[in-house]
Amino acid sequence: MTTESLSYGHVPSPVEPLPHQLLAALGQHRMATTGQLHGLLRPDAARQTVSTPLNRLRHEGLLDFTVLPRSNRARAWFLTGEGARLVRDFPALRGRPPYPITSATAASLKTPHTLTVVRTHLAFVADARGRGDEHGHLDWTPEVSHPLSDGEKVIADAVMHYTLSSEGQRTKLRAFVEVDRATMASERLASKLIEYARLWSYDPQPVGRQRSRQPAVPGAVWLRWYPIFPRVLFVLTGASRYVLENRISDLQAMVAQHPLVGALAREVPLGAAVLDDLELRGPSGDVWVPLAGGDSRPWTAL
Repeated sequence: MTTESLSYGHVPSPVEPLPHQLLAALGQHRMATTGQLHGLLRPDAARQTVSTPLNRLRHEGLLDFTVLPRSNRARAWFLTGEGARLVRDFPALRGRPPYPITSATAASLKTPHTLTVVRTHLAFVADARGRGDEHGHLDWTPEVSHPLSDGEKVIADAVMHYTLSSEGQRTKLRAFVEVDRATMASERLASKLIEYARLWSYDPQPVGRQRSRQPAVPGAVWLRWYPIFPRVLFVLTGASRYVLENRISDLQAMVAQHPLVGALAREVPLGAAVLDDLELRGPSGDVWVPLAGGDSRPWTAL
């Protein structure tokens, strides 16, 4: 028998079909507009390439949408309860809480912040494509919670995974991303740095007898998830340039005045940038203000 006569039957493609990618992207990001999904998944194809399967998935009861106000009837898509149950079994989303959105009315309450977080992600995705780096639609996980002491927790707007590719070398970077729409007091925004400093330093001590025969692994709690503590990036929008620059100054003041945050800044890169600058010049441009002081630079050089 020759090798030509051997038949192995159908070999599945390793590339997920677009409808699967759309469901996974919405399972990951909770909500996104047609244009955002187009930019994430098929930026070089016609817009209809994305809108057609979206409408088909809606007809199947897996997706729904809310119409954005003052947007020429732009749609923001989200998973239905049935869609959320389906994507729960996707390998890339295992362990990810589904948080289904129950109605278009509920969706409309979540759109401003959720879509701004996706907008931030898109700036990094577009920049990575142009640079030849690795950062796709599943390398950005919104609403990631980590425990602190006394039952408290810090919730990052997103955790970003990014791989730099340069001269045959690959460097993996991670970042906690906080997206600020100027809807909270500047002092409250700056206090997020205290939460991250507490997470960075939090080393829970065992109380009483260990239930497990395995010895506890010493070290800070964040080592359960990250080999190196992720850098912390603040992305600001929703106000005038003057207001946003003042908010960045308040972040810098927190670094200078709070001893634990200052200790964090000596070990972990901290930076802030305006979202409009990320979209205009790219995250790899000199648009990031180091919160510990210094000239603006790319986020990878903080």
